[in-house]
Amino acid sequence: MTIVFNRDLIEKCQKNAPRYTSYPTADRFNTDYTKALHLNQLQQLAQDNKEFISLYIHIPFCNTLCLYCGCNKIITNDRTTIKKYINYLDKEIALYYAQIKKKFKVVQLHFGGGSPSWMDKQEVKLVMDIINKYFDLSQAKEIAMEIDPRHCGDDYVLNLKQLGFNRISLGIQDFNPKVQKAVNRIQSFEESKVILDAGKKYGFNSTNVDLIYGLPHQTKESFDETINKILELNPDRIALFNYAHIPQIFMPQQRIKEEDLPNSSVKLDILQSSVNKLGQHGYKFIGMDHFALADDDLSKALASGNLQRNFQGYSTFADTDMVSFGVSSIGYINNGYYQNAKDLTSYYLSLDNNQLPNFRGFLLSSDDLIRKYVISEIMCKYQINYKQIEQKFNIVFKDYFATEIKNLENQIELNLVTANQEGFNVTEMGRFLIRNIAVIFDNYFAKDNDSKKYSKVI
Repeated sequence: MTIVFNRDLIEKCQKNAPRYTSYPTADRFNTDYTKALHLNQLQQLAQDNKEFISLYIHIPFCNTLCLYCGCNKIITNDRTTIKKYINYLDKEIALYYAQIKKKFKVVQLHFGGGSPSWMDKQEVKLVMDIINKYFDLSQAKEIAMEIDPRHCGDDYVLNLKQLGFNRISLGIQDFNPKVQKAVNRIQSFEESKVILDAGKKYGFNSTNVDLIYGLPHQTKESFDETINKILELNPDRIALFNYAHIPQIFMPQQRIKEEDLPNSSVKLDILQSSVNKLGQHGYKFIGMDHFALADDDLSKALASGNLQRNFQGYSTFADTDMVSFGVSSIGYINNGYYQNAKDLTSYYLSLDNNQLPNFRGFLLSSDDLIRKYVISEIMCKYQINYKQIEQKFNIVFKDYFATEIKNLENQIELNLVTANQEGFNVTEMGRFLIRNIAVIFDNYFAKDNDSKKYSKVI
């Protein structure tokens, strides 16, 4: 399976842009989205005749600090801290249910973090019992957890299967000992193999591994060895992320020496070699930084035009409202995003006062909804059909997006996009630079163009 990779073009098109796990992006959220507005949104959700929703549960705890990580996490080895948090999760979900008074069917449930697997088996069961009390998981297509192999084993994966989980995702990043030491994540090949083997043995629908290129001391040769080991593990999906070094935002990254980071040329060496190896071993390029085997649901969703995108990246079941719980978690209901308090003190205080802990959000305007849809079509279907969007939103596409179509001309000249009177299509090479294309339709980015807060596209 050949994957088109044009190194010269990537170098030419390098820029900073959002990843578009949402539109508008989370940095646009504000406190105009009040608790009263959120309650109104929940009441509207209760009245809507929607068959399914998605759920996200944020478990912020880790036992060690990975220096590259930009997630909202809390480092602790105190089990009472975790048990206290679960009690407050129970309280939050009960408060939500008091507003909804409806046991929604769930199509997708995702545990993120932090390291959700830092919960022990009984703690996971306790959270699942809480969820089952207020939601119907009987028809869930995907129940997933992010796993840290350093503190889990075969028995942990079996327990997840018995609780209804059918997908796991492993953070690996790099197997090279020097790189692992530099980012404070020592993780052996054997530890990772135990989890992936268990996933296959117990019949999980899909396994994913996360890798990062651009970490300190990485070379093409060293990362080739990591990719070879990943191919031996044979996960169903691979996410190959570009390390975003933003120490002014993520404090732990200040402990990573910039002089140890590979330069842009070496990073492209790593990416190009990795992409070629993955293609040669049957991985289909989904888009941006995601790869999947041909028989995986992600590949099937791409082929059928059902690929979706949410805060966890590319997905097959994301086209629903998403209700989220836990500190810092982000949800989407009734054309509005909401985010919970980012720190435990504020999160707990709201719940102690019998208030849901959201502190900001964003209610989408009619223009936001149109642009959200267009950007989603670009990111997931890699094409825009003018007539289809005109019928859906009662607009004339070429009039509404006259400036954007003009700005798209450069992408056409670079062969990232092909266009005709009916619409435009993203080329296979354009999938690597899909953010360059999507950002053209981002009205907020166009107004302030503050690209420094976003990572580079490659």
